[in-house]
Amino acid sequence: MDEVAMSGNQFEVFSESLLNLVKGKALYSGNSMDSFQEITEAASHTLNVERASIWMYSQDRSSIKSVDLYEQTPDHHSKGDELSKVQFPAYFTAMAEERFIDAHEAHSDSRTIEFSKDYLSRLGIESMLDAPIRFGGQTIGVICLEHIGKFRTWSSQEITYISSLADLVSHAVEAQKRSIAEAALLESEARYRSLVENIPDILFKTTLKGEITYVSPSVFSVAGYSVDEAIGISLAEEIYVEPKDRELFLAKILKNGFIKNFEAQLRRKDGSQWWGSATAQLVKGDDGGVLGIEGLLRDISVQKTALDELSYQAIHDRLTGLVNRYEFEKRVSHLLADIQDSDDCHAMCFMDLDQFKVVNDTSGHVAGDALLHKLGQLLRCTISKRYTLARLGGDEFGVLMEHCTLDEAHEVADEILQAVTDYQFRWEDKVFRIGVSIGLVAITKTSTDFTELFRQADAACYVAKDMGRNRIHAYHIDGAELAVRHRDINWVGRINQALAEDRFCLYAQPIVPLDGSNHRHYELLIRMLDEQGEIILPGAFLPAAERYNLIEKLDEWVVRYACVFLAEHSQFFTQIDFVTINLSGPSLTNRSFLQSILRVFEETGVSPSMVCFEITETVAISNLDLAIAFIKTLKESGFRFALDDFGSGISSFGYLKNLPVDYLKIDGMFVKGIVDDPIDYAMVKSINEIGQVMGMQTIAEFVENDEIKDRLILLGVNCGQGYGLGKPKPLKDLVNQIF
Repeated sequence: MDEVAMSGNQFEVFSESLLNLVKGKALYSGNSMDSFQEITEAASHTLNVERASIWMYSQDRSSIKSVDLYEQTPDHHSKGDELSKVQFPAYFTAMAEERFIDAHEAHSDSRTIEFSKDYLSRLGIESMLDAPIRFGGQTIGVICLEHIGKFRTWSSQEITYISSLADLVSHAVEAQKRSIAEAALLESEARYRSLVENIPDILFKTTLKGEITYVSPSVFSVAGYSVDEAIGISLAEEIYVEPKDRELFLAKILKNGFIKNFEAQLRRKDGSQWWGSATAQLVKGDDGGVLGIEGLLRDISVQKTALDELSYQAIHDRLTGLVNRYEFEKRVSHLLADIQDSDDCHAMCFMDLDQFKVVNDTSGHVAGDALLHKLGQLLRCTISKRYTLARLGGDEFGVLMEHCTLDEAHEVADEILQAVTDYQFRWEDKVFRIGVSIGLVAITKTSTDFTELFRQADAACYVAKDMGRNRIHAYHIDGAELAVRHRDINWVGRINQALAEDRFCLYAQPIVPLDGSNHRHYELLIRMLDEQGEIILPGAFLPAAERYNLIEKLDEWVVRYACVFLAEHSQFFTQIDFVTINLSGPSLTNRSFLQSILRVFEETGVSPSMVCFEITETVAISNLDLAIAFIKTLKESGFRFALDDFGSGISSFGYLKNLPVDYLKIDGMFVKGIVDDPIDYAMVKSINEIGQVMGMQTIAEFVENDEIKDRLILLGVNCGQGYGLGKPKPLKDLVNQIF
C-alpha cells in the first residue's frame, strides 16, 4: 500500500531473541546453567530445531561434554553425553579451524559424517549447525543445533544468529567467573586484595555516612579520580546525581545486610554522568556492630544508553523527534481516565498542513521530509513544553493541552497558525509557503475515548479546511459534526452509486525481484471513476468508506473483480507468480467475509496460490487473535499473506512471531532514507534479517530510484516496489503489455 500511508505504533528490534536474552537476569546472574538453558531454549524455538545443546571441552581438550541439551519434545533439558576426539577427529579439527559448521546434509558432510552411524541415525538428525564458543582467546566449547526430519539448508542469517548465541554463552561463562570472583571478594580480605588488579570494576569501602575509605585503581578509568583523590569523597554530595538514590541504597543494605545490582546515576570527576550498578555488603566488627560498607561497582552506561535509546524510539517519531501517535494516544487515554475525578479543563488540537502535497509533488519526498522536520522544530519552539506536541502521521500533528480551557487553547492555536503562515520553506531554487488547518476540541467528563475525541478534532479540522484552509475551528456537535457528516455522506452516496454502476477499476503496480530472477508479482490497487470517467485516487474516498462501514463492500468488490479477471485471462497465470490484494480491518474480523472469499474462488476456479492478501501491521496488531485465525484459515486453502507497512509500529517484532505471514513489506518511511540515513539503513537491515531468519520473503516499499534499489540489493532484500521500479497501471493495460 505505497499510496495510502498508514501510521501506527512504533517499536524496535531485529534481534528480539538476542535482546531478550541480553536484558534477562540469567545471563548476568553468575549461574551459567540458568543462562545455558535460556540460550538453548531460545535457539530451539527461534530457529525451530528439535535439539539445541551446549558442549564444553575437557581440561585436556580430548573430548567435549554436553552441559545442557534442550529438546522441544517433550520440552526437556538434560546433560552428560560426551564425545571423544579419538572417535570424531574430523569434527574436532573443523571446530578448531572454522568459524562455524553448517552441515546441511550431516550424513554426507565431511565434517559430521563420522556421527552418522552411532549418533545421527539413532536420533533421526539430518542437519547440524554448530558454532564455537570462545573465551579468553581460545575455543572452550560448542553450541550445536540439530534438525530432525528432512535436511535443512542453513541461511547466512541463521549462521549469524547462532554465532551471536555463542558469544552470549561466552558472556555467561564470564559472568559466572565474575560472580565467583565477587563472592570470593566479599568472603575474604586476602582474595579481595588479589583480585583488585585484575577486575575492571571498582572495588570500594565506605563509612556508613558514605565517605570513601578505600577504592581500587579502576576508579580512574571509570570515574576519572585517582585513588588518592577518591579517598574521603562523600558519595551523597559529590558522586550521586540524585541524593535520594544514596538514601535508598543505604536503607536497603541496612535492612538486608547486603544489596545486589543497585543501579544509580553517578557523577565523574569532570562532571559528566554515568550509570553504575553496585553489589555490596555491610562490614561488621567482632561485636556485631556495623563498621561500614564494602562492595563492587560496575559501569553499565553502555547498556543503559542502549535501553534508553530503545525507549526513546518507542515513543517518538523518527523524522521530527516529536512524540509519536502511539504515545500521544496513550497520554490522551490516561487523561480521559483521570478526568472523571476532577473538574480540570483540557483541550486537544488536530493540525493538517495545507499545500504540503505541492512540496512533495514538485520537489519529491526528500523535500517533504525536510519540511516536516523543520516544522517539527518550529512547532516545538512555538508551543509550551508543558503541552504534548506529536506527529500523528503524514502531514498531521496534534497537541494535548492539559489544564487549559478551550479559549486558552484557541490562543495557542492562533500562535501556531501565525508561526506556520510566516514560515518560508526553501528547497533548492524554490520557496514554498504553506498553511495549516486546525481543529480544536475540549476534553471534558463527557469525552468517551481517544477514537471519539480524535474524530471530533478531525471533524473540526475539516471544517477549517472547508472554510478556506489555514484557519482554526472548534468542534461543536451542531457545527463541525454536521459539516463532516455532510462531506462524508456525500462520498457515501458516490461510493454506493459507483458500486451500483460498476465504476471502479483495478490498477496494478509491479513488485520486482531484486535478485535478478524473472518472477512477477503485482499489487492490485482500487480506483474510482467519476461520472465523467476521470480517475479518483483512493485517498479521497477510502476515509469515508472506512468511517461509514463501506470498506468491506469495496474489499469484496476487489476480490470478486480480481478473481473474475484472472479466470477470464487464464494465460496470465503462466506469466506471473501471484497478485496481492489489500484487506481492511473490518474485513479481517468478519467471518462471513472469509466465507465469501472461499466461495468466490471456488466459483471462478482461480487457484488460491495466485493471490496474496496484504494486511497492515496496525490492523493485524489491533485485532491480533482474529487476524491469526483469519490468516491460518485461508493459508490452509493455499492463500499467501503479506504484512504491510512493517516497522511502523514499535511492537513490530513482538507480534511478528505470532503472525503466520509469508511476506514482510518494509515500511517505505525507512526505505526511502536508507541511502543517507544510517538509522533507516539499520532498520531496513534488521527487518530484512529477522524476516528471513523467520522464513519470510521481504519486500521494500517506496523504492524511488536506483540508489535505493542498489542499497536494497546489497542488503539482500528479496523484492522492491515503488515508482523507481514501476508505477501503477490499469490492470487491463498490463495484460495487453505482457501479451
